[in-house]
Order: sequence, then C-alpha cells, then structure tokens
Amino acid sequence: MRFIISLLITGIVVAAAAYLVPGAQVAGFGWAILTGLVIGLVNAIVGGILRLFTFPLNWLTFGLVSFIITVLMIMLSDNIMGSKFDVDGFWTAVLFAIVVAIIEMIVGKVIGKKE
Repeated sequence: MRFIISLLITGIVVAAAAYLVPGAQVAGFGWAILTGLVIGLVNAIVGGILRLFTFPLNWLTFGLVSFIITVLMIMLSDNIMGSKFDVDGFWTAVLFAIVVAIIEMIVGKVIGKKE
C-alpha cells in the first residue's frame, strides 16, 4: 500500500514539475507516474553505478557531480520515454530536477514519514 501511495505522490510531483517548468512536458497523469518510476529506476541503477565511479570527484565538489548525474538521468529518462515525457535540453532538465527536489521536500514535510 505504501508503494502505491509513493507512486501516486511521485506522479503528482512529476506532473507539477512538468507544469511549472517551461520546456518540460508529460502526456498525462498516468504517464507522469510511469515517468517518475522510470526516473527512479534509471537514477538507482545507472546513476548508482556512475556515482560509485565518480565518488572521489563527487567528494571534492561537495555533491555537485551527484546533482549533474541526476540531471543526466532525467535526460536519459526523456530518451527512454519518447514523446510521453519531453525535456527540451540540459538547462531545462536542471530546472526540472530542482523543482522536483523542492516539491518532494515540501510534500515530505507536509505528509511526514512514518517509520
């Protein structure tokens, strides 16, 4: 049940970020849920491997490399999703990642996490 709620919240966050960021589009709410799932999976698998290899550089840049990897994973998700999720370029993906992070932070504070 928690996984389904998490997917719905992720869909809302992706749909809201696509609405707020000019140059980012998602085809609908169902596609926003799938886009959130694809971004999460790509970020966990490919992004995790990249973060492992770039750990020393990430440590030296205080996590900036990790953020750039997240942006690249959003762009990779754009390529995987085709026309259902579209981000116009690198800077649009940067803004999309920032907006998603801010919305997730707000939602996390409002809902709160039960352990």
